[in-house]
Amino acid sequence: METALTPPLRRQALEATHGPWTPRSLAQALDDSTQRHGARPLVITDDRSYTYAEVQAWSRRLAAGLLALGLAPGDHVAVVMANYPAFVAVKFALARIGAVAVPINYLLRANELRYVLSQSDSKALITMDGLRDRNYLADLDALMPGWETQGGGQAFPLLRHVVVFHAEGQPRPAARSLEQLADAGSDADQARLQRLEQEVDPLFRSDVVYTSGTTGSPKGVMLSHDMVLRAAYASAYTRAFQDGRRILFSLPMYHVFGYVECLVACLFVGGAVIPHVVFDPQHMAEAAQRHAANEIVCVPMMTQKLLELVRERGFDGRHLTTMFNSGGASPPTLWQDIRRLLGAREVITGYGMSETTASTTCTLPEGPDERLLTSNGRLKLAGRAGDPALGGVLALYKTVDPETGADLPVGTPGELVARGPIVTPGYYNKPDETRAAFNAEGWLHTGDVGVVDADGYLTLTGRIKETYRCGGEMVMPREIEDLLNGHPQVAQALVVGLPDPKMGEVGCVCVVPKGDTRPEPAELIALCASHLARFKVPRHVVFIAPEEIPLTATGRPQKFLLQALAQRRLADTQPQPTT
Repeated sequence: METALTPPLRRQALEATHGPWTPRSLAQALDDSTQRHGARPLVITDDRSYTYAEVQAWSRRLAAGLLALGLAPGDHVAVVMANYPAFVAVKFALARIGAVAVPINYLLRANELRYVLSQSDSKALITMDGLRDRNYLADLDALMPGWETQGGGQAFPLLRHVVVFHAEGQPRPAARSLEQLADAGSDADQARLQRLEQEVDPLFRSDVVYTSGTTGSPKGVMLSHDMVLRAAYASAYTRAFQDGRRILFSLPMYHVFGYVECLVACLFVGGAVIPHVVFDPQHMAEAAQRHAANEIVCVPMMTQKLLELVRERGFDGRHLTTMFNSGGASPPTLWQDIRRLLGAREVITGYGMSETTASTTCTLPEGPDERLLTSNGRLKLAGRAGDPALGGVLALYKTVDPETGADLPVGTPGELVARGPIVTPGYYNKPDETRAAFNAEGWLHTGDVGVVDADGYLTLTGRIKETYRCGGEMVMPREIEDLLNGHPQVAQALVVGLPDPKMGEVGCVCVVPKGDTRPEPAELIALCASHLARFKVPRHVVFIAPEEIPLTATGRPQKFLLQALAQRRLADTQPQPTT
């Protein structure tokens, strides 16, 4: 494995391995990689590794079993599973028959699961039985009694089959197991599978990925095989993967970060993923050393906890090439600590969303490092996967006025809008939301506020739906948060707008204290007053613990839930009227 090559030389090697871009299905991409690297590991766990050839064969057995159940190309199949090797096999099995994967956030509770199963029109469900304190089969008992033999029943008339992967719970004898599914395919099913593998339309849906929802109910983002593969190749190209790169992460593969940026991207260099079911900094540090990880992928919250651990215990980073830290705001010192404590030679960050398949911008591993402090990366290099009509990239950005939608000059802050071949065509079975998401020229409204400079570097400054209006003036919480995060007694500050009868909305700062001593609320408000315009100065301060911050799968605070928490906290502290 060549690790001494510079990023440009690694990109040249990657391009030399792959010819002109040809749309393929995800299963065909796995098969191509298996033909070249069949004996290499694709999935590495502490218990055992699974080679490319083993994952290929496993996915084919599962695909034949899916055909035996009567599933057909275009059918939606929901998947509730953590980062087990079985998740990988199931995803490629669905791709083989042209079925559409509906990966579901396994943190959802029963009523939330009800919504996604129904809205997605899923015809089958593949679920793990338990994870830590969750019993998913009990949820099914409540949602669809008799699911073991009757599927979704009257509650979910389209859902005909439920398959159970035994993870941590107690097996249900009457339920069809994943092992039984793998043994269910007949010779006729195997023969049909060989034909279907070649007939899958790479431009048709491969996935309906439900947004984790920073602003409300999740929506099913439609992605195609070709979109996923193009985005994944661009990630491997921009991050300059060396041959055989090993990527360690605990980000869930039901989300595009773990799925596209890690699992699918590694296929292009015969690499491997080291997926963790849950995040544990000690387990991650030990696994990075034990399995010779070349890249660790984290969101900032995970990165900080990992750094806290290795600061105390040390870390052997001889194999570590890259640290990919993205998905939220990072303290300025974090980047230096990554290099100093983990030994990562290349440190990168990026920006993307489910609607753009994966990251669309990324800093370059060769630098310059100041871009880590001042941006969320440049338009991602795409190599052979790029769109010539877009100058070789896969997505373009510009800013528009949040109120009028009018284009703004380059370098002017505004709402970011995007277009390109990896931008979703819309949300599944939500025509109104799809129409609202795009402007008349077909640009996707991201809901994020930022700026794109003349060099193609993008910098986030806030989120439209997190903004609020105080006295008619728009306030962007990020500006206040950045100021307060510099206070020595503040570990994290998050700002939300709360209803106010006079001002419309006023700011409330949710503060995670640093250490045992809380800062005085009046001191924090005075700090804002000395640096910010009056309408930006928060009215309220509430204190919260880190675990109280509601997060999406990618580590972003869910501001609409945080707003509700702040309102409850303030109501609890208000003096009650006497009678």
